[in-house]
Amino acid sequence: MAKPIQVRHEHAILSAWKEACAATGSSKILIPTGTFLSGVVSVAGPCKGGIEIEVQGTLQAPPDLQGEGWFNFDHVDEFTISGKGTFDGQGESAWKANNCAKDPKCKPMPMNFRFNFIKKGLVRDVTSLNSKNFHVNVLGCEDFTFQSFIITAPETSINTDGIHIGRSKGVNIIDTKIGTGDDCISIGDGTQNLKVSKVTCGPGHGISIGSLGRYENEEPVSGITVTGCTLTNTMNGVRIKSWPAQFGGSASDIHFEDITMENVSNPILIDQNYCPYGQCNDKGPSKVKISGVSIKNIKGTSASALSVKLDCSSGFPCENVELADIDLAYSGAEGPAKSECTNVKPTITGKLNPAGCQ
Repeated sequence: MAKPIQVRHEHAILSAWKEACAATGSSKILIPTGTFLSGVVSVAGPCKGGIEIEVQGTLQAPPDLQGEGWFNFDHVDEFTISGKGTFDGQGESAWKANNCAKDPKCKPMPMNFRFNFIKKGLVRDVTSLNSKNFHVNVLGCEDFTFQSFIITAPETSINTDGIHIGRSKGVNIIDTKIGTGDDCISIGDGTQNLKVSKVTCGPGHGISIGSLGRYENEEPVSGITVTGCTLTNTMNGVRIKSWPAQFGGSASDIHFEDITMENVSNPILIDQNYCPYGQCNDKGPSKVKISGVSIKNIKGTSASALSVKLDCSSGFPCENVELADIDLAYSGAEGPAKSECTNVKPTITGKLNPAGCQ
C-alpha cells in the first residue's frame, strides 16, 4: 500500500483485491497504520480462495462522495474484514441533505458497506464511523457474522441505520456496540435465522423488524432471536413495524429475551399502523401477519408512560404472542405507567409491570 498521505487510494486497494482474488488459497490485504483517503471500492467474486482485509489504520471517504455505497462487496465466499482500524464515512456534510425517508425520488447517499450475496462472511473488531447513509447493508447473504464491531455516528445523523439486513439467512451479530441516528439494527423482509446477542444500542431508534408491507412481493421474516442486549436512551426498544393497507407479508418465530432498557422510549412496541411523515395514501389495516412472538425478561427503565404497546392489525390480528417477566419502571410526569394491547390477546406469565393487556 502507498504511504499514508492525502491522495486517493482506491486504485491501490482494487489492485490488491484483483491479485488476491486470482490467487489460489487464502490471501490477506493489509491496510497499514495511517490515514488514507479512498473513493468507491467495488469488488466482486467469485475468487479462487478466501480473502481477509486487515485494517490497521483509518480509511476516509471524500466528503462529497456519491453513489449507493463506499465499500461494495458482491458474490464473494469466505470473506473477512478484521483489524482495529476505522472506516470513516465523513458523513457530516451529507446528513443535512439526506431526505430519502421523506422523498422517494431523492439522490441516495453512499453507505459505508454494502455486502451482497456473500457466503461465510465475517466482520470483526473494526469501526464504522459517521456513514453518510446506513453504515451496513446486508442483502442476500448466508452465514455472515459481525463480531466485536463498533458503529458510531451522532444521534442527530439522519438515516444512519447501523446494520440493515434483508433477504439473508444465518446472520449473527455478536458483542457489537452501536450508537447512531436511526435503528441500531433494522431487519427487513426475507431475513431468516438471525441471531443478535450481547449488543449495546444507543443512541438510536432501537432494534426493529420492518418496516414491512410497504412493497409488493416482500418475503417472510422468520427465526429472529435477540438476547442479552442493552439499550440506552433510545427512541424505541424492541419493535416490529408494518405499514397500514399496502401489501401483505408475515413475521413469525420472533424472540426478544433477557434485554435491559435504560431510559428507553417505547421499550416494547408492535406498530402495525406505521406511517412516517404522513406517507400513507391508502386507508385500511395492515396486511402483514405477525405470529409466534415471545418477549421475555425485559427489565429496566422506560422514558415513556406507555411502556408496552402491542398495536396489531384489525385485519390480521397478532397470534401466539407471549409476554413474560416484564419489569419496566417509569418515574415521569405522564401519570402511572401502562401497557396497551390492540387486536392481540397475549399469553402473560410471571410479572407484567406495567400491568394491562389482560
